[in-house]
Amino acid sequence: MSGFWASRRPFWPWSRGDATQNESSPLIPKEGQAAVGEPPYGPVGDAEPRYDDNGENQGSSQSDPKTFRPRPRRRHRHQRTTGYSFGDHCLKLLVFSSNLLFSVLGMAVLCLGLWGLITKESFAQERIGSIGTDPMLAFVTLGSLLGALCLSGCVGALRENGCLLRCFSAAVLALIAAQVLAAIAAFSLQGEVGGYLRSGLLVAMARYQDDLDLRFIVDEIQTGLECCGADDYRDWEVNIYYNCSAPGVLACGVPATCCVAPLENGTVWNSQCGVGAQALDVFSAQSVVFLGGCLGATARWVERHSAAIGVAGVVVLGVQILTLSAAARLLDTIQWHKAYSRGLPR
Repeated sequence: MSGFWASRRPFWPWSRGDATQNESSPLIPKEGQAAVGEPPYGPVGDAEPRYDDNGENQGSSQSDPKTFRPRPRRRHRHQRTTGYSFGDHCLKLLVFSSNLLFSVLGMAVLCLGLWGLITKESFAQERIGSIGTDPMLAFVTLGSLLGALCLSGCVGALRENGCLLRCFSAAVLALIAAQVLAAIAAFSLQGEVGGYLRSGLLVAMARYQDDLDLRFIVDEIQTGLECCGADDYRDWEVNIYYNCSAPGVLACGVPATCCVAPLENGTVWNSQCGVGAQALDVFSAQSVVFLGGCLGATARWVERHSAAIGVAGVVVLGVQILTLSAAARLLDTIQWHKAYSRGLPR
């Protein structure tokens, strides 16, 4: 009797029941049916297949293929097969935050252009025909393209949308190629570029009194570079109001931004300081207006700041290439996780 109780193990609430089965047990599975608690692909014990580091099946201790339990192929021996790694999350955050910043910048440029068009009443019926030549339209176009491009990358990274990321990557790649080609063309066609700038500046000078935007641009250039006209101060003869044969007080004169000292007594803006400047000789005019043209002043400014311009161009191009690489890497990671979730081989 004591031997019987000694052979019995105490029953605890957390202990498992006796799983021993005999021939009369109703839990013995029939032929082709898995036992209770046994995996549907066969027992786990000695039937567990062996895999190498690449996830390839190396066989099993049992010869029956029905006892093999499938196992997903691993991507890398040091990376988990489920979920995103810390590097993937950092990559996603980088693409999202950078595109969000540039999206806000694009929207700001767009709002600036729209504000300029609305303030000048460019949408009025009498001015709608010349809206294509309005400089504010360039701000609207640039802001719209930049906002749409960066917004697609931002949403694509946030929602893990492969289509948006592909469109964003293709657009950034095309933008990089266009910038490189433009830089090569500008370097190889320096003479033609100078001719285009001269023609554009002369057109702006001819429309100085009629277009407030062109007037603002010309005034800023002449004030900032301390120049007058395209080649010299006598180029203002192309304007019908400053031509020497024109009637009025502006005849044979130049704008006040060409003057060496446009402020009278250092405080009051003298808008008539350039009256009659074209009729003066060079020696007399040098104390009144700037003699040099703005094209030469622009060339000298570019030459002095060539190093800074080169560094800025390299930085901008590098940021675009880094963003493109991050978007491509994130797209590859998203595609791999989608393929893994469907059970497809990578």
